[in-house]
Amino acid sequence: MKINKTKLIVGVLFLLIVVSAVQAFQLVGMNSKISEIKASGIKPASLDSTTSTSSSSGGSVPTNLQNLPGMVGGC
Repeated sequence: MKINKTKLIVGVLFLLIVVSAVQAFQLVGMNSKISEIKASGIKPASLDSTTSTSSSSGGSVPTNLQNLPGMVGGC
């Protein structure tokens, strides 16, 4: 069974177009959800945890960065 090269290229391009169209619809859906969250003033739980760790004062290093040399076998 021999497949023509042009048919294969057209098939792959069609598949890429379909995948990018699906991702575009997903992106539009996420964008509308984000704007709804901003309009309602609700802060998601995932944002609470990241802002609380990054807002520490005093110049202290987060714990995950303190353990970095041990995790990668540093000298």
